[in-house]
Amino acid sequence: MEAANIGGGREADVAPAPDPTGGRAAGFWTPADPGPLGLAGFAGTTFVLSMMNANLVSDKGVGVVLALALAYGGVAQLLAGMWEFRTGNTFGAVAFSSFGAFWISFFFLIRVIPADAITPHGVSLYLWMWAIFTTYMFLASLRTTGAVALVFLLLAITFVLLAIGDMGGGHSSITHAGGYVGIATAIVAWYASFAAVINSTFGRVVAPVFPLKR
Repeated sequence: MEAANIGGGREADVAPAPDPTGGRAAGFWTPADPGPLGLAGFAGTTFVLSMMNANLVSDKGVGVVLALALAYGGVAQLLAGMWEFRTGNTFGAVAFSSFGAFWISFFFLIRVIPADAITPHGVSLYLWMWAIFTTYMFLASLRTTGAVALVFLLLAITFVLLAIGDMGGGHSSITHAGGYVGIATAIVAWYASFAAVINSTFGRVVAPVFPLKR
């Protein structure tokens, strides 16, 4: 059996067919896994922003990213983090709550904060902070699954590249590189979300997530 949730808090990624009573008849309630929602919200928002960072799509459409950042990457992922607390999954709770807050803060950074209050070096510092957080979460992810660990590894690299790109001196090529790694990050996160959903729905391992030894 392969752990599919982001922190390995539940025993396996293969769940029995859903109980239409939700477990209430037996006197208890078993919550659904919020991990796939959190991963999907993160992946979708990261993909769209990374397409712009890679210069594959004009950044004039940044409003699309901001809408996703607030609703899907932000609120939906923050809710997934809160629900992970309910399941007892510390890793998932910290990861989803933090990155939900990241996307909400990104929305405020671009849309609300006055432009003259933001400097490239300030944005770089912001990204370095997230690179540090993602790096230590990557270390913790080495006891979850290979799919989740790869998401955090690629995301840490993405933040580092974007932070360097915003340090000044015209490092647009590094920002573009960060965009491409961000696209790869989103694809892996989508796969991890897909695997958790389809394995649970089918009641067997359809898409492996490569559990790591605890």
